[in-house]
Amino acid sequence: MKRVVMISLSAIVLLASCVQNSKEYKQVKAENDSLKIESARNTAELNEMLTILNEVEDDIKSIRDAENYLSYQSTDGELTPSKREQIKQNMQLITETLKKNKQQISELEDKLNKSNVNSSALRRTIERLNSEMDQKALMIANLQEELANKNVRIQELDEMITALNEDVEVLAATTALQTQSLQAQDKELHTAYYCFGTAKELKDQNILSGGGLFSKSKALEGDFNRDYFISIDIREVKEIPLFAGKANLRSNHPDGTYEFVKDADGNLTLKITNEDLFWSLGRYLVIQVS
Repeated sequence: MKRVVMISLSAIVLLASCVQNSKEYKQVKAENDSLKIESARNTAELNEMLTILNEVEDDIKSIRDAENYLSYQSTDGELTPSKREQIKQNMQLITETLKKNKQQISELEDKLNKSNVNSSALRRTIERLNSEMDQKALMIANLQEELANKNVRIQELDEMITALNEDVEVLAATTALQTQSLQAQDKELHTAYYCFGTAKELKDQNILSGGGLFSKSKALEGDFNRDYFISIDIREVKEIPLFAGKANLRSNHPDGTYEFVKDADGNLTLKITNEDLFWSLGRYLVIQVS
């Protein structure tokens, strides 16, 4: 019995040794070690980013204190030489701190984009801090103007104020470009194209092709003439007058999303009753009239 147990234990040890020396085991162990290293690296990167954010947050608090002092002094009667000096020091503190913080946030954004850290909360915090720093830059420019109106000009700060204004102008230009891009995307998202004509007219533009004695022509196959179509905003155009007594759709659109309405002269108008579903299968509308 004792011999059997010893043999069994030896077999188990041998099996374990074989498993540990197998290619599969080594691969799994290497992957596990790699994951641990990657996790540690991500944690270190995240901690470094959070340290920078905390530093920027602390700087902004000091800026707020200096801002409160400047706002009070700029409206508090005559400026004595000592007040001028204090205002100068506070404005220098703010502008230099803002410059440093903007550089830190820029480097932090670059680091975040290149890292494996995926934190929406961190990105929102960066966006908030960027916005707040831009507001502080505007505040400094406005205070400088207030002082100028009181015939006080702190010459040493003019260069820094100009730099901050340029930052704000760049931000405004960037925002304007983003707005234009969003508007263009919105327009493209809601743009569709339609045309109508007789079978011959549509075939001449390669919009209808094929067809014969026993087959029906097909629409929008091959290289058709897109210039023949009229672009529309599907949110605005719900009716298309056809100036013909007969009409049928040759492009694909769901039943129940449109109807043909005849006027007093017998001419038809295509009325789209559910634009979202109507355009869901395609943005090109072809109507054959006769």
